[in-house]
Amino acid sequence: MSSQMAFFIDSSVCVGCKTCEIACKDQNDLSVGPRPRYVREFHGGTWVADEQDPTVKRQEGVFSYNVSMGCNHCANPACVPACPQGAMQKDPDTGIVWSDPEKCIGCGICALACPYGAPQVEQGADSIRKCNFCKDLLAEGKAPACVETCPMRALDFGDYNDLVAKYGDVRDVAPLPSSSETQPSIVIKPHRDAKYDLADGYSVTLYPEG
Repeated sequence: MSSQMAFFIDSSVCVGCKTCEIACKDQNDLSVGPRPRYVREFHGGTWVADEQDPTVKRQEGVFSYNVSMGCNHCANPACVPACPQGAMQKDPDTGIVWSDPEKCIGCGICALACPYGAPQVEQGADSIRKCNFCKDLLAEGKAPACVETCPMRALDFGDYNDLVAKYGDVRDVAPLPSSSETQPSIVIKPHRDAKYDLADGYSVTLYPEG
């Protein structure tokens, strides 16, 4: 492989505006439903009894942050070997994971295999929907739609090794699954309240669920 295209996600400045979601849907002319890029809102905390008055509860460990996610174009993508039609492929030159609509039958097995929920089944369609890194825009020397439109500049893209050299090598931030599963091609700048190993007893809410 000559390169591995990757995304940088700056969770420290993402405000959850979902402009990236809208830009992706517009670029790919998607109907209501599938969101190849989506923002996961992760927040939680717990309540503890006040030491002076046990009837009074106070908040403890409250946190909230966002992680913008799309296909991570993994080094070891679970979706590719799972596809029974050979529609899901990993480009040997760019590392981009994409689905061939001529082969895809929309069975959704790839969606079940992916721990990130990147491939999505569109109701009534005969093929799945997923991020293809805006290959058409890349061919024109442009940035992916999500990167270009983010008002907070929370997204960047490039060769994985270049992004690591520039931003570091963090890939594991809650609520994402362990990077050891598929070796995702992402680099994350964690939020100051980011969680990595959630403590027992935390009340956690994740939106969208999953």
